Amino acid sequence: MARASELSTLALHGLRLKSMVGAEVVAEFFGLDTAAVQAELDSAQESGFTRYRDGRISGWQLTADGRVENERRLAAELDAAGLRDVVDGCYRRFLAENQTMLATCTRWQVKEVDGEQVINDHADAAYDAEVIGSLEQLDVAVQPIAAELAAEFDRFAVYGPRFTVALDRVRAGENEWFAKPLIESYHTVWFELHEDLLATLGIDRASEEAH
Repeated sequence: MARASELSTLALHGLRLKSMVGAEVVAEFFGLDTAAVQAELDSAQESGFTRYRDGRISGWQLTADGRVENERRLAAELDAAGLRDVVDGCYRRFLAENQTMLATCTRWQVKEVDGEQVINDHADAAYDAEVIGSLEQLDVAVQPIAAELAAEFDRFAVYGPRFTVALDRVRAGENEWFAKPLIESYHTVWFELHEDLLATLGIDRASEEAH
């Protein structure tokens, strides 16, 4: 049976993955009660782990101490379960596909015409179909990784279905669901799974190549 994370851990972790958002976004992400998440964020603010920013762009975010605390809790959860090697193995399989994913997103956004890079206007159906085919191959690679992680920790169960939704929408001709930021595009979900693995294993993105 997959292990459930504590609500207080998920509240902090949701901010790590979603940056500056309202409690309702964290709650929706993990399928939690919004009021319960709000209470945890309020409590975390008293401990110096979160802060609420009000203004043109408002929302909750982790403080530097909150980021450290989030990683501490994830590490404790991981080591208590004795699954560090399992998650590290999933991470390494994911990382092996990451550069291909980045290159595929670039191909979706720009294409070469007469030796020059131009914005992909998606008028060439054959070109787009080829790039979508590459995304489908990546999905074949990443879905088993997401499933293996979800079998061990409940909080990873969000990724597989979100990949499927995004890919289905791309196939249906909704081009923004490939790589557009600020929506649940395939690239957004990929980025968040990457960030989740980095946080869980305590790896800094800037020094990732050393791992």
